[in-house]
Amino acid sequence: MAPAPEADLQKQLTQERHRVHLIGVAGSGMSGIAALLLELGHQVSGSDKARTSETDRLQRLGLRFHVQHRAEDAADAEIVVYSSAIKEDNPIVAAARARGIPIIRRAEALAAIMLGKRGIVIAGMHGKTTTSAMAAHLFRESGLNPSHYVGAEIPLLGSNAHWNPRGEYFVAEGDESDGTLRFFRPEHALILNVEEEHLDFYADMAAIDAVFHQLLDQTTGKIFYSADDPHAVRLCGRRGDTPVACGGAGEKSVATPRAISFGFAEHADYRGVDIELRDFASVFCVMRRGEQLGEAVLNVSGRHNVSNALGVIALATEIGVPFAKIAASLGHFQHARRRFEIKYASEQYLLVDDYAHHPTEIRATLATARSAGRNRVLTMFQPHRYSRTQALRKEFGAAFAQSDRVFVSDVYPASEAPIPGISGQTIVDEMIAQGHRGAVYQPRLERLHREVGNIIERGDMVLSLGAGNIHEQLSILAADLVIVEKLQAIAGAEGEVRLYEPMAKHTTLRVGGPAQFWVEPRSEAAFAEIIKLCRQENLPLFVIGRGSNLLVRDGGIRGVVAHPSGGEFDRVEQNGATITAGVGAKLKQVAYAGKTAGIGGLEWMEGIPGEVGGSLRMNAGAMGYETFDHVAEIRYLDSEGNPHTKTPAELEISYRSVASLKRNYAVSAVFRGTPAPLEEIVRKLEASQEKRRRTQPIAKSAGCIFKNPGPCPAGKLVDELGLKNSSVGGARVSEVHGNFLVNDGNATAVEMIALIDKIKATAREQRGIELETEVQIVGESA
Repeated sequence: MAPAPEADLQKQLTQERHRVHLIGVAGSGMSGIAALLLELGHQVSGSDKARTSETDRLQRLGLRFHVQHRAEDAADAEIVVYSSAIKEDNPIVAAARARGIPIIRRAEALAAIMLGKRGIVIAGMHGKTTTSAMAAHLFRESGLNPSHYVGAEIPLLGSNAHWNPRGEYFVAEGDESDGTLRFFRPEHALILNVEEEHLDFYADMAAIDAVFHQLLDQTTGKIFYSADDPHAVRLCGRRGDTPVACGGAGEKSVATPRAISFGFAEHADYRGVDIELRDFASVFCVMRRGEQLGEAVLNVSGRHNVSNALGVIALATEIGVPFAKIAASLGHFQHARRRFEIKYASEQYLLVDDYAHHPTEIRATLATARSAGRNRVLTMFQPHRYSRTQALRKEFGAAFAQSDRVFVSDVYPASEAPIPGISGQTIVDEMIAQGHRGAVYQPRLERLHREVGNIIERGDMVLSLGAGNIHEQLSILAADLVIVEKLQAIAGAEGEVRLYEPMAKHTTLRVGGPAQFWVEPRSEAAFAEIIKLCRQENLPLFVIGRGSNLLVRDGGIRGVVAHPSGGEFDRVEQNGATITAGVGAKLKQVAYAGKTAGIGGLEWMEGIPGEVGGSLRMNAGAMGYETFDHVAEIRYLDSEGNPHTKTPAELEISYRSVASLKRNYAVSAVFRGTPAPLEEIVRKLEASQEKRRRTQPIAKSAGCIFKNPGPCPAGKLVDELGLKNSSVGGARVSEVHGNFLVNDGNATAVEMIALIDKIKATAREQRGIELETEVQIVGESA
């Protein structure tokens, strides 16, 4: 793809009007070029793989957008601009080449546009987006009316790029990743840092040096560089002075420094001292060649951002901006998107997203996070590119020392092909080798927010780091924390609220994915408010007891899972021949309360390993009895949280089902028995215990899986079909009772359901019997 001559290209882009097509227009860099071209009056079209909020914004400004790259969509284009991600065989590129029209890279277009202004290029491996945004903001606040181009969304500036015909300066972020820095011919250059990076493009450090040298050679004015970065010092420090005329015609010129340093080193021309890092701000004093300019308050935190600000201060001061204006603008500067961007903040939790994806950036961001004073720093990290992960694995292993826990996803490829043996596990292994004990690899990105959310505690900060799409996981977590805090306010200090709680912990079968929101109310009033909140927020609500007749799928349960327990729900009170029990009480407690009070008829409950709530919900039974045989009345909350008291005659009750409780939520019940001698009650309790020991497995199970299909009990049917002890993975039919499935230790819900389906299919094929599950199967597939 041959570039167009610079002078011709500048004229075409800044003085003429053309039809320009951009390939890959949805990217942050290309969308900025599109915005500039639209403001310059061109007819702009663009194509990309998918529509985004950025392409929608550009369409409102006049962009003609096409999903996918098709040659016919750019048939009338006079100039084609493409991003570095675009391959030579792209159909639009091929068609443009055949037509002989200019095909130019993104940086070529930007460099040509900048030739019409006094260009300022800000470059470096880390921090250039923040620094470019800061410089553009400062210039705008100082009345210089700059044009700008920054490689990210900048809420403070209104957009990532803007052409301002009234101003003479153009501030731009220069991208070093693909060698295109060599296209720029700015008046001034600001070099933040240089190190071995983008080794998927560069052969070695010498190749990186060559590109930076070319940029500096083509810079006509001053070069600003970090005195704290050895490579920047090596590249820039020996650049000569610039002769500047001093006075009228015929007077001698004086030499002014062409290379100007900034940073914290004692010899820096612009030096930051007395630095104080506050929660989300930085206070520091600025010295210029030994003389104090004044104090600055930067409205973002982090020592690395103070260094960035010193570069901008040096630049602005050298072109004549008074320090008072500089300090005022820094005081209300705001980060670019994905640069230590606060996604959620409350007294309990702080969630921050950052683009950091290189070890140097990660260390700086974690240092800033640690300075915020939160209890723990929990980090989600998505490695960017296989080549970088491979080349810098040891550096990554050391970069997370200031994070208490680190959850690493698989690599975001950024168009690279995988490298065998390189994954997120590569970084976790290196971290462990270097002594970090809190590193976990989660290959499925979509589960990362669950890993973090389940361990988050009050006072924690959560960081998402990476240049890919890791920020989406933080956004999900942030949205869910809004609901968590509402549930916490309702449940109070005595209740429990957890995020992404594994349901395997709360079912007797010990399988099941996470509950999105797990809450344990301790009172009827709190439970009623939870019901109302779910209705207001349009959240599904599922109520669980002991989980003894429940099979939760591996994808878990979306919405709120409430477990009314403790407090009012655990009460068991006797009054005459009745026992009142909350839904959190165990059925065994009711049976033994009857024994204490001399009330018989409830002994069968001793053999059911569940709670009152679950027993009411499904009309559980054993030894020839059902729950509602002994219920005098029930108290429940309806779908709006209103309380009701009903007798069994007022409810719709059937075998193993109570339709009236499908949309209503029991809170307590009054059980009625009959006076009986203690010896008789004890004998029946012991008989129930003996039958349970003899006929039910001690392994993890959910109780009876199938409803009895008729005269032949389900357990006997399974035995006759020869399926006892058959298995699928870790799920097995009990050898003790054919209607019990047991978890041998590592079963999944998928395996349990596969075994259920196998039994049902065998019963259908061999006996013509359609077995119906008694166990409740809920949740979503993984």
